[in-house]
Amino acid sequence: MEKDLTKGNETKAMLIFAIPMILGNLLQQFYNIADTFIVGKFIGSNALAAVGTSFSLMVFITSVIIGLCMGSGVLFSMYYGAKDTENLKKSFFMSFITIFFTALILNIIVFIFTDKIMVLLSIDKVIYDMTKEYLTVIFSGIMFVFVYNFFSAFLRSIGNSTIPVICLAISAILNIILDYIFVCIFNMGVFGAGFATVIAQFVSAVVITLYSFIKVPYTRLKKHHIKFEKNMIKRILNYSSLTSLQQSVMNFGILMIQGLVNSFGVTVTAAFAAAVKIDSFAYMPVQDFGNAFSTYIAQNMGAGKKDRIHKGLKSAVKMSVIFSIIISVIVFIFAKNLMLIFVKAEENIIIQTGVEYLRIEGSFYFGIGLLFILYGLYRGLGMGMMSVILTVISLGMRVILAYTLSPIKSIGLYGIWTAIPIGWILADITGFLYYYKIKNKL
Repeated sequence: MEKDLTKGNETKAMLIFAIPMILGNLLQQFYNIADTFIVGKFIGSNALAAVGTSFSLMVFITSVIIGLCMGSGVLFSMYYGAKDTENLKKSFFMSFITIFFTALILNIIVFIFTDKIMVLLSIDKVIYDMTKEYLTVIFSGIMFVFVYNFFSAFLRSIGNSTIPVICLAISAILNIILDYIFVCIFNMGVFGAGFATVIAQFVSAVVITLYSFIKVPYTRLKKHHIKFEKNMIKRILNYSSLTSLQQSVMNFGILMIQGLVNSFGVTVTAAFAAAVKIDSFAYMPVQDFGNAFSTYIAQNMGAGKKDRIHKGLKSAVKMSVIFSIIISVIVFIFAKNLMLIFVKAEENIIIQTGVEYLRIEGSFYFGIGLLFILYGLYRGLGMGMMSVILTVISLGMRVILAYTLSPIKSIGLYGIWTAIPIGWILADITGFLYYYKIKNKL
């Protein structure tokens, strides 16, 4: 199931590689929707707010791990594109050990400081206990998240985007089934929703690990592959740490926005939780396409095919913009109907708040679509620091504007909602200007 992205039509190569990733994450988003639906409809708006807040925190924590895996994936792709099997195997071993211990330490830290983290997030007293109960369960699955994402990054780096999707599909379907059983039948509340997630994460981690060691020859290491080399470790840390930093900065900014939203009360928190689920589903395909584009860039960089990089970027930008505009129109028109999926019809204020968010922020999905392409471009080129800079611009401006404008009574929540696309667009402008500056030097 390997795919060499250094050959054939650029657009076709990217689409064939990206489509399984998009389909798999569509299933994952269907799970997220099902999870939010079950929690919101069968437990209530307080539970929806608790799980929504927990989701933002969990995304931030796991972004450190996922970023490390994605960064290593870029290095794997370069070695694969250069047909350098020996270094591919060595980097596989050293990356696994490095990220494993990082994930373990992170897991211990979040267990110890759960209460302090919740205070920083301004968790409302009404949902404090419920949020802590959910987080305590969900934190136990962090190591499973690491295992799945590491092997997923490795398989995608060699052009295999299908198996990670299959594992993700198994996890998502199992999660939905267990959610229904634990929450609706056994009345286990948010604990049941969290427990269902952890079980599903465990299964996906086991399945993808078994496949990788049984079917993929690059995981069959010999004694000379299992050792630490200074230069290799330095290169792994260079790629992984910058990508992890970029992911962490991005999600820390989102977490700060979540904390600001929480300060407006449980009703707004619940509306934001539902709207963000819709958001994630809406622009998820362009996010996955950006990740696929990163592998395309890295393989061609490793193979020394610079012309395919430039042609691929033009094609990726066109596809991302067209798709984003279509999705923006759909979300704008059906914003209320989408909110009703998660919120009871009588919760008018929650629905209205969510609709306002979706119609303001959702009208600019092209901005986040282009930003994902730029992240993929610079990550694939091995220029991780540029991805960090774009993230700081995007999230920094978002946070500054949100915290500056929202306290003004005449603006309020509109200040938070409009700050998001402004951050995207400023980062896009910066990213493309820098690309044209270095284009001829690649």
